Amino acid sequence: MKDEKILVTGANSTIGEALARSLCGDNEVWGLARFGDPDKRKALEDAGIRTHSMDLGSGDFTGLPDNFTRVLHLAYFRGPRPEDIPEAMRVNVEGTGLLFGHCRKAKSILYMSSHVIYNFYEDPWHKAREDEPFGGAPPSFSATATISKVSGEGVSRYCARQFNVPVVIARLNSPYGNASGCLPTGNMDAVVAGGDVYARWDPEPYSPIHLDDMCDQVEAMLDAASVSANIVNWCGDEPVTVQHWTRLAGELAGREPSIIVREAPGSKRGSVADSTKRRSITGPCKVDFDDAFRRIFAERHGSAGKAGDA
Repeated sequence: MKDEKILVTGANSTIGEALARSLCGDNEVWGLARFGDPDKRKALEDAGIRTHSMDLGSGDFTGLPDNFTRVLHLAYFRGPRPEDIPEAMRVNVEGTGLLFGHCRKAKSILYMSSHVIYNFYEDPWHKAREDEPFGGAPPSFSATATISKVSGEGVSRYCARQFNVPVVIARLNSPYGNASGCLPTGNMDAVVAGGDVYARWDPEPYSPIHLDDMCDQVEAMLDAASVSANIVNWCGDEPVTVQHWTRLAGELAGREPSIIVREAPGSKRGSVADSTKRRSITGPCKVDFDDAFRRIFAERHGSAGKAGDA
C-alpha cells in the first residue's frame, strides 16, 4: 500500500503501533489515541507517524483531517466492571459512529471487532464462522467486551450503508508477537519468572495470529471492505492451546511449567475461528507458531534452556 493517507485509532496499543509502523514508510500515517504515555507518543512521532490526542466519545475532531483514504479503527475502552458499561458505550459505540461520520470520505474503513462476541460451544475445537449466531455473555476479564463489540459492529454496519463507505469488520482472535499485552507472550514470561499460568479449561485452544501476518494482510483486509459491511475472522490458520505454548515455554526455559486449570463455567471452552474466508482474501498465514514462539523467546529471554538456570 502506497501513497495513502491512513488513520490508525488506538495507535498506542500493541496492534495499533505495529500496524501504524508497518504502513508509515510509503504512506502518510496518523495515529489517534488519548496518549496517556508521552514516551509512547514520542516513539510513534519519531517513527514518522503524526499523532493526534482526543477522546473519541467527545465527538470533537478539531485538528483531525477528514480526508483520510483508509481508516483502521482499533481504539477501544475496556472496563472490568458492569459499572464501566456506560462509558464503554459512549467511547466504543457512539465514538465509532462519530468517527465514521467524520471519515466518511475514506475508500475503506476497518473496524476491529473480537472473537469474544461468539456464542459458547461445548466442543473446544468448534471453529466459529462469520455467519453463525453471536452475542454470548461477557468474559470474566471484561464486563464491557461483548456488549461493546456487538454494538460497535452494529454501528459500523449502519454507517457503511448510511454514508456509503466500504467497511470491513475484522473479528480478531489472539494476536501475538514480541510485545506486551499478548496472551502467549505473557504466559511465556510467567514461565520464565517461575510463576503460574492459568487456563480456564484443558484444553483451551485459540487461533493465534502473529503481528507480522497482520501487517502483511492489512492491505488485503482493507480492500475487502464493502457496502454492506464485510465480516471476516482475523485469525491464524492453526489452533494452538494455552497448554501447548506453555509447555513449549517450559522446554525453552529449561524448567517444568506450572499450568493451573481453574474451570470457569459459562466461559468459552475454546476460541477457535474458521479462517476459510480470511484465507480467500489474504492467502494463508506465513508465520509458523512454534518457530515464531522460539524466536520471541530468544529475543526476550536469551538462549533456550538458560532462563531456567538464572
